[in-house]
Parts: sequence; C-alpha cells; structure tokens
Amino acid sequence: MTRALLLAPAGMVGRAFASVLDADADVTWEGLDRTRLDLADEASVARFDPAGVDVVVCCAAHTAVDAAESEEALATRINGAAVGALAERCAAAGATLIHFSTDYVFDGQGTAPYPVDAPIAPLNAYGRSKAAGERAIAASGADHLLVRTSWVYAPWGKNFVLTMAKLTQTKDALKVVDDQRGRPTSAEHLARTTWALYRQSARGTFHVTDGGECTWYELASHVRDVVGATCAIAPCTTADFPTPATRPSYSVLDLSRTEALVGPMPPWRANVRDALSSS
Repeated sequence: MTRALLLAPAGMVGRAFASVLDADADVTWEGLDRTRLDLADEASVARFDPAGVDVVVCCAAHTAVDAAESEEALATRINGAAVGALAERCAAAGATLIHFSTDYVFDGQGTAPYPVDAPIAPLNAYGRSKAAGERAIAASGADHLLVRTSWVYAPWGKNFVLTMAKLTQTKDALKVVDDQRGRPTSAEHLARTTWALYRQSARGTFHVTDGGECTWYELASHVRDVVGATCAIAPCTTADFPTPATRPSYSVLDLSRTEALVGPMPPWRANVRDALSSS
C-alpha cells in the first residue's frame, strides 16, 4: 500500500486530490488541514514529520495573487521557505513530495508555449514566492514531482469559472480581459493527471493543464454559453482593469513532456462543461 499525506484536503485542488486518492485501492491516506500543519507558522512546519509516509501531496499555498503584492513576506514564507522545509523533511524521511507551482513564474513575453526548462522571471510577488518554492525543492535533494499549472477552476470553491457562471446569469453585460492568454485547468483533471504521473514514476518538473488555450474573454464567453445565459460580454484590455499584481500577457504552458507519458490533455471546453454540470 502507498501511504500518503494530503496537505489542505479541503481546498480547491486538495478536494479534487482527496477524491483521486479515495479511488485508488492501493492507497491509504491522511489529510492535514491548517490546524495540524500551518505553512505560515514556522513552529508548525518544524514539527512536521513524514516518517513512514511514501508521498506528501502539498495542496497548501498562499494563492491570493493581488494580496501578495502587499504581503510578499508572508507569501514567500508560505510558498517558499515552508515548502523548502517540507522538502527537506521529505528528503530525510525518504518520502516523495508532490507540489504545485504556477505559470506566473514566467515573464509573459513568450509567443510559444513555455517548456518546463524555460528560464523563470516572475512579474509579480505571487510568482516570485512560487519560484522561491521551486528553488527550495531543487536545493533540498528531495525526491519530488513539481507540477506547474494555470487558471485553476473546479465545481466548488472560489474561481473564475464559477464566478462567470453566476455573473452571466445575473448581469446584462460584462467586460472581460482579452489580452491575457493561457490554459485553463480543471482541478479534477489536475489531480488525476498528477497522480498518474506519480504512478508512472515521473519526477522533476511537469506542466499539467487542460488542452488548448484561450483568453479570459474566450473562457467567460464559453461559460456563458454553457449555462445558457444571454449576458453580453465585451472584450477589454488589461489596462481597463488595473490590479495590484501584474499579470503575464502570455503564459501558455508546454504540455509535451506530460502528454508523452499520459497522453493528450482533454480540451478545456469539455472540462469546463463537466465542471459546470456538477457544480
């Protein structure tokens, strides 16, 4: 039996991962919520001991992109230093660490999908904090599977897809940014694919998203159509909606390394439909 620890099992990705672990008859697992392991608390992290565990799945993170601009030290403590400490403890215990990073580690100036070994140059505090975590894992020497993803949504939690589903059914008109391009990612697909990679002994850095790419405007328009709303959605620019954090204009992740092992990623339009049908 594979013995697993799942950090933040009630979060958007953690909930999806819990279902994947439940479905694997060869797994026994335990979830650790923030009351048992708080990545913002150095003492809590220092007490973490994965002895006797085969794999630690870290779904805990500071994910508030705009808030990170004013609390970068906290974001870096959670996404950087704490992740490095987890990795060191996994290395000492002989456990594999599965951890999630982001498309925001890249500079957004690309014109072709970013391969896993592309230079990282984050534009915002959140991206810098996640890049710090990536470096800390590499330095720890831990056996690890680092999965970068982007634009994550699920049938639960707070995310763009559910927000657009509600807004397009309650508003007559919306404006949505059309000059940021990336790949949406179903949390359920992310969890399934990450576990499939782990089961195939994939280690190092991989990218997992839905197949295809789009802008936020195109994603919002698809959500509206799926829910059968009549809201008029107009494309706009990033400059029309300034935010504290700078977003990359192009953050499409290259999937070739992942698809070589587990096959093509399902198209984002289909995954969005599935998520909305079960929300």
